[in-house]
Amino acid sequence: MSVGEDAARHLRQLARQPRPTSSAEAAEARQYCSQVLSSIGYRVAERPFEYSAAVGSYGTPAGGAASLLLVLAAAALSLGAHPALALGVLTAGFGAVALGGRWLARRGVLALGVLRRRGVNIEAVRGEGDPELWLVAHVDSKSQPIPLLLRAAGIVLLALAVLSAFALTIAALVGSEPARGWVVVIIGAFIGAIPVLGSTVGRVSHGAVDNASGVATILCVAEMIRPGLPVGVLITDAEELGLAGARAWCAETRYAAAPVLNCDGVDDVGRLTVMWTRPRARRLEDAFRAAAARTGEALRVMPLVPGVLVDAVAFSDAGWEAVTLSRGSMATLRRIHTRADDPRHLDGKGIAGASLLLGSVVHQLMES
Repeated sequence: MSVGEDAARHLRQLARQPRPTSSAEAAEARQYCSQVLSSIGYRVAERPFEYSAAVGSYGTPAGGAASLLLVLAAAALSLGAHPALALGVLTAGFGAVALGGRWLARRGVLALGVLRRRGVNIEAVRGEGDPELWLVAHVDSKSQPIPLLLRAAGIVLLALAVLSAFALTIAALVGSEPARGWVVVIIGAFIGAIPVLGSTVGRVSHGAVDNASGVATILCVAEMIRPGLPVGVLITDAEELGLAGARAWCAETRYAAAPVLNCDGVDDVGRLTVMWTRPRARRLEDAFRAAAARTGEALRVMPLVPGVLVDAVAFSDAGWEAVTLSRGSMATLRRIHTRADDPRHLDGKGIAGASLLLGSVVHQLMES
Protein backbone atom coordinates (compact mmCIF):
# COMPACT_ATOMS: atom_id res chain seq x y z
CA MET A 1 0.00 0.00 0.00
CA SER A 2 1.34 3.46 -0.94
CA VAL A 3 1.95 6.31 1.49
CA GLY A 4 -1.01 8.17 -0.01
CA GLU A 5 -3.31 5.20 0.53
CA ASP A 6 -2.08 4.74 4.10
CA ALA A 7 -2.60 8.45 4.77
CA ALA A 8 -6.17 8.38 3.49
CA ARG A 9 -6.95 5.23 5.51
CA HIS A 10 -5.60 6.68 8.76
CA LEU A 11 -7.37 9.98 8.19
CA ARG A 12 -10.74 8.36 7.48
CA GLN A 13 -10.53 6.30 10.65
CA LEU A 14 -9.35 9.08 12.95
CA ALA A 15 -11.53 11.93 11.64
CA ARG A 16 -14.83 10.09 11.38
CA GLN A 17 -16.08 11.64 14.64
CA PRO A 18 -15.08 14.29 17.20
CA ARG A 19 -12.50 13.13 19.77
CA PRO A 20 -12.79 15.36 22.85
CA THR A 21 -10.49 14.48 25.71
CA SER A 22 -11.79 11.77 28.09
CA SER A 23 -14.45 10.64 25.60
CA ALA A 24 -15.10 7.13 24.28
CA GLU A 25 -14.33 8.45 20.79
CA ALA A 26 -10.87 9.59 21.88
CA ALA A 27 -10.28 6.15 23.41
CA GLU A 28 -11.26 4.51 20.09
CA ALA A 29 -8.77 6.72 18.24
CA ARG A 30 -6.01 5.80 20.68
CA GLN A 31 -6.82 2.13 20.27
CA TYR A 32 -6.54 2.47 16.50
CA CYS A 33 -3.14 4.14 16.85
CA SER A 34 -1.99 1.41 19.22
CA GLN A 35 -3.02 -1.31 16.77
CA VAL A 36 -1.20 0.34 13.87
CA LEU A 37 1.98 0.86 15.89
CA SER A 38 1.91 -2.64 17.39
CA SER A 39 1.50 -4.17 13.92
CA ILE A 40 4.81 -2.64 12.78
CA GLY A 41 6.84 -3.73 15.76
CA TYR A 42 6.47 -0.96 18.33
CA ARG A 43 5.98 -1.72 22.00
CA VAL A 44 2.95 0.33 22.97
CA ALA A 45 2.05 1.49 26.47
CA GLU A 46 -0.68 3.72 27.85
CA ARG A 47 0.53 6.55 30.11
CA PRO A 48 -2.42 7.92 32.12
CA PHE A 49 -2.19 11.31 33.81
CA GLU A 50 -4.35 13.76 35.70
CA TYR A 51 -4.75 17.46 34.98
CA SER A 52 -7.00 20.47 35.52
CA ALA A 53 -9.35 21.23 32.64
CA ALA A 54 -9.87 24.74 34.03
CA VAL A 55 -6.67 26.08 32.44
CA GLY A 56 -7.46 24.95 28.91
CA SER A 57 -11.17 25.70 29.18
CA TYR A 58 -11.09 29.13 30.79
CA GLY A 59 -7.48 30.37 30.76
CA THR A 60 -7.70 32.30 27.48
CA PRO A 61 -11.01 34.08 28.27
CA ALA A 62 -9.76 34.89 31.79
CA GLY A 63 -6.54 36.38 30.43
CA GLY A 64 -8.51 38.41 27.91
CA ALA A 65 -10.86 39.75 30.58
CA ALA A 66 -7.96 40.70 32.86
CA SER A 67 -6.15 42.53 30.04
CA LEU A 68 -9.27 44.46 29.07
CA LEU A 69 -9.90 45.50 32.67
CA LEU A 70 -6.30 46.69 33.01
CA VAL A 71 -6.64 48.93 29.96
CA LEU A 72 -9.95 50.38 31.19
CA ALA A 73 -8.59 51.00 34.69
CA ALA A 74 -5.47 52.70 33.35
CA ALA A 75 -7.55 54.88 31.05
CA ALA A 76 -9.87 55.97 33.86
CA LEU A 77 -6.99 56.80 36.20
CA SER A 78 -4.88 58.55 33.58
CA LEU A 79 -7.74 60.65 32.23
CA GLY A 80 -8.69 61.42 35.84
CA ALA A 81 -5.32 63.09 36.41
CA HIS A 82 -3.74 60.11 38.20
CA PRO A 83 -1.17 58.89 35.64
CA ALA A 84 1.28 57.67 38.28
CA LEU A 85 -1.38 55.49 39.85
CA ALA A 86 -2.42 54.31 36.39
CA LEU A 87 1.16 53.26 35.65
CA GLY A 88 1.34 51.43 38.97
CA VAL A 89 -1.90 49.57 38.27
CA LEU A 90 -0.73 48.63 34.79
CA THR A 91 2.66 47.44 35.98
CA ALA A 92 1.34 45.42 38.91
CA GLY A 93 -1.61 44.05 36.97
CA PHE A 94 0.36 43.10 33.89
CA GLY A 95 3.01 41.46 36.06
CA ALA A 96 0.38 39.46 37.92
CA VAL A 97 -1.29 38.36 34.67
CA ALA A 98 2.05 37.38 33.10
CA LEU A 99 3.35 35.47 36.11
CA GLY A 100 -0.02 33.86 36.82
CA GLY A 101 -0.44 32.83 33.20
CA ARG A 102 3.05 31.38 33.10
CA TRP A 103 2.43 29.35 36.27
CA LEU A 104 -0.95 28.11 35.05
CA ALA A 105 0.46 27.12 31.65
CA ARG A 106 3.52 25.29 32.96
CA ARG A 107 2.44 23.94 36.35
CA GLY A 108 -1.15 24.84 37.09
CA VAL A 109 -2.52 22.71 34.27
CA LEU A 110 -1.25 19.68 36.20
CA ALA A 111 -1.41 20.95 39.79
CA LEU A 112 -4.58 23.06 40.02
CA GLY A 113 -7.16 21.38 42.20
CA VAL A 114 -10.31 22.32 40.26
CA LEU A 115 -11.97 20.52 37.34
CA ARG A 116 -9.67 17.53 37.67
CA ARG A 117 -9.74 15.21 34.67
CA ARG A 118 -7.91 12.09 33.51
CA GLY A 119 -6.16 11.71 30.18
CA VAL A 120 -4.11 8.99 28.50
CA ASN A 121 -1.00 9.34 26.33
CA ILE A 122 0.13 6.57 23.98
CA GLU A 123 3.86 5.87 24.07
CA ALA A 124 5.45 3.53 21.52
CA VAL A 125 9.10 2.48 21.26
CA ARG A 126 11.13 -0.22 19.55
CA GLY A 127 14.71 -1.32 19.79
CA GLU A 128 16.87 -1.22 22.88
CA GLY A 129 17.78 1.82 24.92
CA ASP A 130 16.22 5.25 24.98
CA PRO A 131 14.75 6.66 21.77
CA GLU A 132 17.09 9.15 20.18
CA LEU A 133 14.24 11.00 18.49
CA TRP A 134 10.48 11.34 19.11
CA LEU A 135 7.60 11.74 16.69
CA VAL A 136 4.71 13.52 18.43
CA ALA A 137 1.10 14.40 17.56
CA HIS A 138 -2.02 14.96 19.62
CA VAL A 139 -5.14 12.92 19.01
CA ASP A 140 -7.80 14.95 20.85
CA SER A 141 -10.05 17.54 19.21
CA LYS A 142 -12.14 20.50 20.34
CA SER A 143 -14.43 23.12 18.88
CA GLN A 144 -14.72 26.83 19.61
CA PRO A 145 -17.25 29.42 18.49
CA ILE A 146 -14.32 31.63 17.44
CA PRO A 147 -12.05 30.39 14.61
CA LEU A 148 -8.37 30.07 15.45
CA LEU A 149 -7.36 32.88 13.04
CA LEU A 150 -9.75 35.35 14.65
CA ARG A 151 -8.70 34.35 18.16
CA ALA A 152 -5.02 34.82 17.33
CA ALA A 153 -5.79 38.24 15.84
CA GLY A 154 -7.72 39.19 18.98
CA ILE A 155 -4.82 38.19 21.23
CA VAL A 156 -2.39 40.28 19.17
CA LEU A 157 -4.73 43.30 19.18
CA LEU A 158 -5.32 43.05 22.92
CA ALA A 159 -1.58 42.82 23.57
CA LEU A 160 -1.01 45.93 21.45
CA ALA A 161 -3.72 47.73 23.43
CA VAL A 162 -1.96 46.92 26.72
CA LEU A 163 1.40 48.13 25.36
CA SER A 164 -0.25 51.30 24.04
CA ALA A 165 -1.81 51.88 27.45
CA PHE A 166 1.68 51.86 28.96
CA ALA A 167 2.85 54.38 26.35
CA LEU A 168 -0.10 56.74 26.91
CA THR A 169 0.28 56.57 30.67
CA ILE A 170 3.96 57.49 30.44
CA ALA A 171 3.06 60.31 28.04
CA ALA A 172 0.58 61.66 30.59
CA LEU A 173 3.25 61.54 33.27
CA VAL A 174 5.47 63.91 31.26
CA GLY A 175 2.68 66.40 30.67
CA SER A 176 0.93 65.25 27.50
CA GLU A 177 -2.86 64.95 27.29
CA PRO A 178 -3.44 61.89 25.07
CA ALA A 179 -7.25 61.77 25.38
CA ARG A 180 -7.78 60.87 21.72
CA GLY A 181 -5.18 58.15 22.00
CA TRP A 182 -7.08 56.58 24.86
CA VAL A 183 -10.24 56.43 22.74
CA VAL A 184 -8.39 54.47 20.07
CA VAL A 185 -6.78 52.16 22.63
CA ILE A 186 -10.07 51.45 24.42
CA ILE A 187 -11.84 50.66 21.15
CA GLY A 188 -8.96 48.41 20.09
CA ALA A 189 -9.02 46.61 23.47
CA PHE A 190 -12.73 45.90 23.19
CA ILE A 191 -12.42 44.66 19.60
CA GLY A 192 -9.50 42.42 20.54
CA ALA A 193 -11.21 41.11 23.66
CA ILE A 194 -14.38 39.94 21.90
CA PRO A 195 -12.87 36.85 20.15
CA VAL A 196 -10.66 36.13 23.15
CA LEU A 197 -13.57 36.17 25.60
CA GLY A 198 -15.54 33.95 23.23
CA SER A 199 -12.89 31.23 23.11
CA THR A 200 -14.83 28.65 25.06
CA VAL A 201 -14.37 24.91 24.47
CA GLY A 202 -16.92 22.65 22.75
CA ARG A 203 -17.10 19.13 21.32
CA VAL A 204 -18.55 19.37 17.79
CA SER A 205 -15.46 19.59 15.55
CA HIS A 206 -14.21 16.38 13.92
CA GLY A 207 -10.69 17.76 14.09
CA ALA A 208 -9.72 16.47 10.64
CA VAL A 209 -6.90 18.97 10.18
CA ASP A 210 -6.46 19.52 13.92
CA ASN A 211 -5.19 16.93 14.47
CA ALA A 212 -6.27 13.70 12.81
CA SER A 213 -4.00 14.76 9.94
CA GLY A 214 -0.98 15.13 12.23
CA VAL A 215 -1.53 11.72 13.80
CA ALA A 216 -1.99 10.15 10.35
CA THR A 217 1.31 11.72 9.26
CA ILE A 218 3.13 10.35 12.29
CA LEU A 219 1.68 6.86 11.71
CA CYS A 220 2.81 6.94 8.07
CA VAL A 221 6.32 8.01 9.07
CA ALA A 222 6.49 5.33 11.78
CA GLU A 223 5.75 2.72 9.11
CA MET A 224 8.46 3.96 6.73
CA ILE A 225 11.27 4.24 9.31
CA ARG A 226 13.87 1.51 8.93
CA PRO A 227 13.60 -1.19 11.63
CA GLY A 228 16.15 -0.87 14.37
CA LEU A 229 16.32 2.91 14.44
CA PRO A 230 15.73 4.06 18.06
CA VAL A 231 12.74 6.30 17.34
CA GLY A 232 9.81 6.75 19.73
CA VAL A 233 6.23 7.75 18.95
CA LEU A 234 4.09 9.75 21.37
CA ILE A 235 0.38 10.30 20.74
CA THR A 236 -0.66 12.89 23.31
CA ASP A 237 -4.04 13.56 24.88
CA ALA A 238 -5.53 16.84 26.15
CA GLU A 239 -3.34 19.04 23.96
CA GLU A 240 -6.42 21.15 23.37
CA LEU A 241 -6.73 21.73 27.12
CA GLY A 242 -3.47 23.48 27.93
CA LEU A 243 -1.00 20.94 26.45
CA ALA A 244 -1.77 18.80 29.48
CA GLY A 245 -0.72 15.48 27.98
CA ALA A 246 2.66 16.70 26.74
CA ARG A 247 3.42 18.55 29.98
CA ALA A 248 2.49 15.51 32.08
CA TRP A 249 4.62 13.21 29.93
CA CYS A 250 7.63 15.55 30.12
CA ALA A 251 7.26 15.74 33.90
CA GLU A 252 7.01 11.97 34.37
CA THR A 253 9.07 10.35 31.61
CA ARG A 254 12.12 8.26 32.43
CA TYR A 255 13.66 8.88 29.01
CA ALA A 256 16.54 11.25 28.39
CA ALA A 257 15.80 14.40 26.43
CA ALA A 258 15.91 13.90 22.65
CA PRO A 259 14.84 15.86 19.56
CA VAL A 260 11.06 16.13 19.11
CA LEU A 261 9.37 16.41 15.72
CA ASN A 262 5.81 17.47 16.44
CA CYS A 263 3.15 17.35 13.73
CA ASP A 264 0.03 19.48 14.14
CA GLY A 265 -2.32 20.33 11.28
CA VAL A 266 -1.58 19.03 7.76
CA ASP A 267 -4.05 20.39 5.23
CA ASP A 268 -4.23 19.49 1.54
CA VAL A 269 -3.33 23.06 0.56
CA GLY A 270 -0.67 25.54 1.57
CA ARG A 271 3.08 25.35 2.04
CA LEU A 272 4.71 22.96 4.46
CA THR A 273 5.84 24.98 7.45
CA VAL A 274 8.24 24.34 10.30
CA MET A 275 7.34 26.46 13.33
CA TRP A 276 9.86 27.12 16.07
CA THR A 277 9.54 28.14 19.68
CA ARG A 278 12.19 29.40 22.07
CA PRO A 279 14.80 28.20 22.65
CA ARG A 280 15.16 27.57 18.93
CA ALA A 281 16.27 24.15 17.72
CA ARG A 282 18.25 25.33 14.72
CA ARG A 283 19.73 21.88 14.11
CA LEU A 284 16.23 20.55 13.49
CA GLU A 285 15.30 23.52 11.32
CA ASP A 286 18.41 22.92 9.18
CA ALA A 287 17.52 19.23 8.84
CA PHE A 288 14.10 20.18 7.46
CA ARG A 289 15.64 22.64 5.00
CA ALA A 290 18.06 20.00 3.74
CA ALA A 291 15.27 17.41 3.40
CA ALA A 292 13.08 19.88 1.52
CA ALA A 293 15.91 20.55 -0.91
CA ARG A 294 16.29 16.80 -1.53
CA THR A 295 12.58 16.13 -2.00
CA GLY A 296 11.79 19.33 -3.92
CA GLU A 297 9.14 20.31 -1.36
CA ALA A 298 8.55 24.01 -0.79
CA LEU A 299 9.18 24.77 2.88
CA ARG A 300 9.11 27.82 5.10
CA VAL A 301 10.49 28.19 8.62
CA MET A 302 8.79 30.69 10.92
CA PRO A 303 8.01 31.36 14.58
CA LEU A 304 4.88 29.87 16.09
CA VAL A 305 1.84 32.07 15.39
CA PRO A 306 0.98 34.25 18.45
CA GLY A 307 -1.94 32.86 20.41
CA VAL A 308 -1.42 29.32 19.10
CA LEU A 309 -0.31 26.51 21.40
CA VAL A 310 1.23 23.23 20.22
CA ASP A 311 2.86 20.36 22.09
CA ALA A 312 6.32 21.52 21.00
CA VAL A 313 5.93 24.41 23.45
CA ALA A 314 5.72 21.96 26.36
CA PHE A 315 8.83 20.12 25.18
CA SER A 316 10.77 23.36 24.64
CA ASP A 317 9.79 24.52 28.13
CA ALA A 318 11.14 21.22 29.49
CA GLY A 319 14.50 21.71 27.74
CA TRP A 320 13.97 19.39 24.75
CA GLU A 321 14.78 20.39 21.16
CA ALA A 322 11.42 20.66 19.41
CA VAL A 323 9.80 22.00 16.25
CA THR A 324 6.35 21.59 14.72
CA LEU A 325 5.57 20.59 11.15
CA SER A 326 2.32 21.88 9.66
CA ARG A 327 0.70 22.60 6.31
CA GLY A 328 -2.06 25.09 5.68
CA SER A 329 -3.27 28.47 4.54
CA MET A 330 -5.32 31.31 5.96
CA ALA A 331 -8.40 29.31 5.00
CA THR A 332 -7.10 26.43 7.14
CA LEU A 333 -6.84 28.70 10.19
CA ARG A 334 -10.43 29.86 9.63
CA ARG A 335 -11.61 26.24 9.57
CA ILE A 336 -9.75 24.86 12.60
CA HIS A 337 -11.86 24.38 15.75
CA THR A 338 -15.10 24.73 13.78
CA ARG A 339 -17.66 22.29 12.37
CA ALA A 340 -16.03 22.78 8.98
CA ASP A 341 -12.91 20.90 10.11
CA ASP A 342 -14.29 17.58 8.92
CA PRO A 343 -13.31 14.92 6.34
CA ARG A 344 -15.42 16.59 3.64
CA HIS A 345 -12.85 19.39 3.50
CA LEU A 346 -9.77 17.16 3.62
CA ASP A 347 -8.80 14.12 1.55
CA GLY A 348 -5.31 13.63 2.96
CA LYS A 349 -3.21 14.27 -0.13
CA GLY A 350 -1.10 16.76 1.81
CA ILE A 351 -0.29 14.11 4.41
CA ALA A 352 1.67 12.01 1.92
CA GLY A 353 4.06 14.86 1.09
CA ALA A 354 4.47 15.76 4.75
CA SER A 355 5.19 12.12 5.61
CA LEU A 356 7.87 11.78 2.94
CA LEU A 357 9.57 14.99 4.10
CA LEU A 358 9.35 14.03 7.77
CA GLY A 359 10.65 10.53 7.05
CA SER A 360 13.64 12.01 5.24
CA VAL A 361 14.34 14.29 8.22
CA VAL A 362 14.17 11.35 10.64
CA HIS A 363 16.68 9.28 8.68
CA GLN A 364 19.00 12.27 8.25
CA LEU A 365 19.00 13.06 11.96
CA MET A 366 19.44 9.42 12.99
CA GLU A 367 22.33 8.87 10.57
CA SER A 368 24.12 12.00 11.74
